[in-house]
Amino acid sequence: MLRGWGILAAVVPALLAGCAGIPDYPDAVVLPYVKGFSDSRPGDSIPHGWEPWTLSKFKKPTQYSLVDNDGRTVIKASAHASASGLVHRLEVDPKRYPLLQWRWKVTDLIAQADNTKKHTEDSPVRVVVSFDGDIDTLPLDDRIFFDNVRLLTGQQLPYATLMYIWENRAPKGGVIPNRHTSRIRMIVAESGRDKVGAWQEVTRNVYEDFRRAFGEAPGKITAIGIMTDTDNTGENVYAYYGDILFRRVAPPRALFASD
Repeated sequence: MLRGWGILAAVVPALLAGCAGIPDYPDAVVLPYVKGFSDSRPGDSIPHGWEPWTLSKFKKPTQYSLVDNDGRTVIKASAHASASGLVHRLEVDPKRYPLLQWRWKVTDLIAQADNTKKHTEDSPVRVVVSFDGDIDTLPLDDRIFFDNVRLLTGQQLPYATLMYIWENRAPKGGVIPNRHTSRIRMIVAESGRDKVGAWQEVTRNVYEDFRRAFGEAPGKITAIGIMTDTDNTGENVYAYYGDILFRRVAPPRALFASD
């Protein structure tokens, strides 16, 4: 699975939905499958439960470090014309745990980035979710693309991937297609400069986001990752990631009070 993620990022150039249809569950139930960055100590090289996500030997890797932020350990990403990430393998039923919640902060935007264009697809922050499914049921063009990737690399792409990004201009909530395959979609989780420099809490309904992006119900979630990339624009950017949670319902706001 991890190797497939490397190819996923290589073929990607760099590459609020409601709860309708989701059954009711007890309040504030958290799925503890994602190891929190706060479970690690500042200065550790890799957070517990996570692994390096290397895109290509030809790409300079982004640097990730565990740092203290007001008594809580978070990830700091430092990208200098680079692209790589961290990935956490898991198995989550998005119908039972549809809410994905995380915190991130960017110190600045990438001035030249525009994820609607092939040669400027960079983002200061990305949260990436991969899904299982039957590749044999995909349209012919996608199957040919997947086969070509597998023949060239010996690795298999995930059935489908959602990338939550911070865009410069594209409207929040918008869906941006990938130019190589219909099985990758970027969702604009934040846009513009208004919230630069401050911690932001984001909650997305991955079940409904997947249905909106791909026109079908999602299969099991097989991995989640983070990535800060500036390899296309060649710029420098710093960003921070807090803990990532899957939930059945939205938590009280006080749980993620702003720093």
